[in-house]
Amino acid sequence: MTKNWTPLAIIWLALAVAGLIGTWTFNTLAIIQLRDFFGDWVTSGPAVSSLTVDLLVVAVAGCILIVVESRRLGMKHAWLYIVLSGITAFAFTFPLFLAMRERKLAALRVTSA
Repeated sequence: MTKNWTPLAIIWLALAVAGLIGTWTFNTLAIIQLRDFFGDWVTSGPAVSSLTVDLLVVAVAGCILIVVESRRLGMKHAWLYIVLSGITAFAFTFPLFLAMRERKLAALRVTSA
C-alpha cells in the first residue's frame, strides 16, 4: 500500500515544520523576556501593523481555501486546521493542510487508475 507522500506533499510538510519552529522560536523569546506580546504587536508602528493586516488577510483567505478544498476532496475534520492555527500558527497549519491535501490527491489518483 502506498503512503501517498509525493514530493509536493513533503515540501508542504517541510514548510509546516519551518513555520512551526519559526513562529514558536519568537513566541518563546517573548515569553522568556516577559514581553507584552499583543502590546508589542499592535503598538510597534506602521510596519508591524501593515504586516499584521497582510498576514491576517492571507490567513482568512487560507481558511476559506481549507474549507472549500476539503469539502471538494472529501477531507474530514478540516476545521481542525483552522482551530489549530489559533493554538500554533497559520504558518504551520496551512502548509500542513496542503501536505494532507496533496496526499489525498495522490490517493485519488491511485484509486482512479
